[in-house]
Amino acid sequence: MSSKSTIADILRIILAIILPPVGVLLQVGFGMHFWLNILLTLCGYVPGLVHAVWIIAKK
Repeated sequence: MSSKSTIADILRIILAIILPPVGVLLQVGFGMHFWLNILLTLCGYVPGLVHAVWIIAKK
């Protein structure tokens, strides 16, 4: 894994902590995971955060 992708992943995770859908949007775009993350974030911050970190980390 290159250092550029590691830095990008760290930035995505930081953005996901602040606003989970933004991290998912940067990782996968306007797909199913983005809309699912918005729904999870509206249900509660923690489910949206867990989903966002999972999406970013599974790459």
